[in-house]
Amino acid sequence: MARPDKAAAVAELAEQFRSSNAAVLTEYRGLTVAQLKTLRRSLGENAQYAVVKNTLTKIAANEAGITTLDDLFNGPTAVAFVTGDPVESAKGLRDFAKDNPNLVIKGGVLEGKALSADEIKKLADLESREVLLSKLAGAMKGKQSQAAALFQALPSKLVRTVDALRAKQAEQGGAE
Repeated sequence: MARPDKAAAVAELAEQFRSSNAAVLTEYRGLTVAQLKTLRRSLGENAQYAVVKNTLTKIAANEAGITTLDDLFNGPTAVAFVTGDPVESAKGLRDFAKDNPNLVIKGGVLEGKALSADEIKKLADLESREVLLSKLAGAMKGKQSQAAALFQALPSKLVRTVDALRAKQAEQGGAE
């Protein structure tokens, strides 16, 4: 790579790959500038959507240790670099693609693991991190309540059993 501007672009892209939780590759052929602006807004503050050059981005991804995306760098490509909740960004991309069929999700990477377009759509179907954490907390609280009830039931069963044995002994002792 002879030109310093290309080297700088590759270094910047490689840093974005390293610092993001996820990266989603899309094809944006046929989208207007206004539609791309709307897409960037819909992704929120946790993601940066950048139109990229395939060759430079492929080199940058390889420098960042991501080699699983090499086959996806063809045609007009843009990358959503996600630094926050990947589910939220995947939902934004999915919803935008429903309204604008020219946006095609090619695939991506989530914390070093390659994702197909279908897997990204499944990720978009997940509930947000906060909802999942609250469901987990509710489930744990329920399990704790069950455990407490179980531990409370054991001594009371023991007391009833001992009382039943005393009553039986009293009957047998009185009958003899």
